[in-house]
Amino acid sequence: MSYRFKQEEIENIINHFDKNFYEKVLRDIEVYAEKWSLTSFQFIPSYSANIVFTCFSENLGSVVLKIGNSNSREIFTEFNTLHEYDGRRFCRVFDADIENGVILEECIKPGIPLRDESSLDKRLSVFSLLYKDLHQTPANAEMYPTYTEWVDKITKYMSQRQDCKELYLFMKKAQDICYSLSSMYKKRMLLHGDFHHDNILLGNGEEYRIIDPKGVVGDPIFDVPRFILNEFGDEITPELYEKINYIINVLEKSLDIPNKIIRECLFVETAMGICWQVEDGSTPEEYDDLVKTVAFAEATMDN
Repeated sequence: MSYRFKQEEIENIINHFDKNFYEKVLRDIEVYAEKWSLTSFQFIPSYSANIVFTCFSENLGSVVLKIGNSNSREIFTEFNTLHEYDGRRFCRVFDADIENGVILEECIKPGIPLRDESSLDKRLSVFSLLYKDLHQTPANAEMYPTYTEWVDKITKYMSQRQDCKELYLFMKKAQDICYSLSSMYKKRMLLHGDFHHDNILLGNGEEYRIIDPKGVVGDPIFDVPRFILNEFGDEITPELYEKINYIINVLEKSLDIPNKIIRECLFVETAMGICWQVEDGSTPEEYDDLVKTVAFAEATMDN
């Protein structure tokens, strides 16, 4: 056995996925440990779209093994995004079994997330340096979803929910703004899609690298707001307004994107992210706080 799950980990995997997926993970660990000569498995308990391990490869050194569902489109788009960027600011991808939802990637060491950097100005500087001149045209854009498709899909979903109409109205407004932005900013570049602090890791030589791309096509302006959204605090306060205004003003200068455009992108991304939370199972008791977060992003557009 390459890795023995603790009882709590087993329960979490089954609760987040199901028992069949847990059994798939057990099989895959053994299969790919042998196929790719992997040892020293360490489980990363994130329970997101995939089950993730760090491990050691006889041929490659420290690696990350991701095990997802065999029908997971995210594994497909992540593999192809990493393959297209080929280690340029991103971690490298070594191998994959796309049909089975398994991917083998470079492990960034020491791997300290940008979130752990205490200086806001340093966080903004690192993000800006990684963002500038990052994006490239995909070899085959048709293999990826588009940002507007993401927005359309969640807007349609929210239109069918009768229990959170206020959030739907926010999402519909965000969709309209997204269409307007897309008519002005028309580049079809390969975006990260989830470009925030925990996906920016400190590597060797004090150089930050990017991990976990979603892989989505759109204008690079849409790869900015997720970073800002992850600077939101747990509570909406006057200090948060000041902080977000400061961030937007800094990014306007460092990225050469108009202030108004960044604010509109932030509202679109916030509305979409909050509505994804509803889709993922947020409870009615949480809706008020979700509404407050989207309303906050809306208010930043009026600054």
